[in-house]
Amino acid sequence: MRRSNRSVILTSIYRHGPLSRYELGRETSLSAASVSNLVGELLDEGVVEEAGSVESDGGRPRVLLRVAPTFGYVVGAEVGETRVRVELFDLAMNVVATVVSPIETPKPAPELAVRSVLQGLDEVIAGAGVAKERVLGLGVAVAGVVEGPADAVVHAQTLGWDGVPLGAMLAAGTEIPIQVDNGANTLGQAEMWFGAGRGATDAVVALVGSGVGAALVTGGTSYRGTRSSAGEWGHTTIMYGGRQCRCGALGCLEAYVGAEAVLERYREAGGPSAATDDEEAEFVALLAAVGTSEVAAKVVEDTIGYLGAGFANLVNLVNPERIVLGGWAGLLLGERYLPQLREAVGRHALRRPYAQVAIELCELGSDAVARGAATLPVLRLLREGGVTRKLTTS
Repeated sequence: MRRSNRSVILTSIYRHGPLSRYELGRETSLSAASVSNLVGELLDEGVVEEAGSVESDGGRPRVLLRVAPTFGYVVGAEVGETRVRVELFDLAMNVVATVVSPIETPKPAPELAVRSVLQGLDEVIAGAGVAKERVLGLGVAVAGVVEGPADAVVHAQTLGWDGVPLGAMLAAGTEIPIQVDNGANTLGQAEMWFGAGRGATDAVVALVGSGVGAALVTGGTSYRGTRSSAGEWGHTTIMYGGRQCRCGALGCLEAYVGAEAVLERYREAGGPSAATDDEEAEFVALLAAVGTSEVAAKVVEDTIGYLGAGFANLVNLVNPERIVLGGWAGLLLGERYLPQLREAVGRHALRRPYAQVAIELCELGSDAVARGAATLPVLRLLREGGVTRKLTTS
């Protein structure tokens, strides 16, 4: 019970702080004595620190509390199809160090991904001058279905990964605790905590990159389904008997709006052959050609239409109050064509739920997936009420 109450207190401070003891009591429904005792413990242990004060109604100023940013550090890694990004954060989620490693193949072998993550982990820790003992955990975001969290077995058809024990492979190379999740889920976690999803209780955070996925949030909680495979929005059918998707099925949304598929449609329509292996550079070049090339303009127009239909399906099925578009390709499209995308959604969605939804862009930028992955060890810290393996003070 005590650990549970510590978790409630610490979570409130982390998610909504800085807060005073009075505000904590009101928010958690714990007695003033319980709040005082638990806060005292957290202050003594260094998990929480004072963060100034605010005036009260007629009494002494109220001391504000926040989670101490340097109590420990967390690492987030994004295993993408073109690169691996590894970032070290303090507990205020400030970026302390970043390493980005390009991947030469669109379907990296699990061993290559593991090697890149572990090398990046060592490099960000060394670059920041942080003792390994102060790193609370490593969160890793990958494509596909992640079964775990204890085993973290990954099934990613588009990568050719079938039952890959990624968690165990990573754990064999470091003593730092490992957690693995789907990249769309970690993007959703980051945006719901720190970005465009804040304040929403029913939302969809969509990831559009080389592949396509989504995090579904209902009642403020991530919906994962029976075996954590919910959110594979990219593999819903947008056209019966349509283009073959990388997963092997026909007509998937990803086969029309994923960056790889968009570039393939562009080349098939008469666009230039790939001049580089840099998918992002090719995608930027396609968007830049819209003003001078009818082929490019048509491909992008169709892509916005397909994406709008995909969003409309979410509006009709889930009835979210907010849809947030992210992922590197999603942001490139959204920054240029968000009004057209909203119009496309309106053409396909039922009027009433469409009138109730806001369609926005992710706010956290290119490191949102890695930042969300880094929240996995933060979540464990909050659940355990700040009880962690022993940390050094250096």
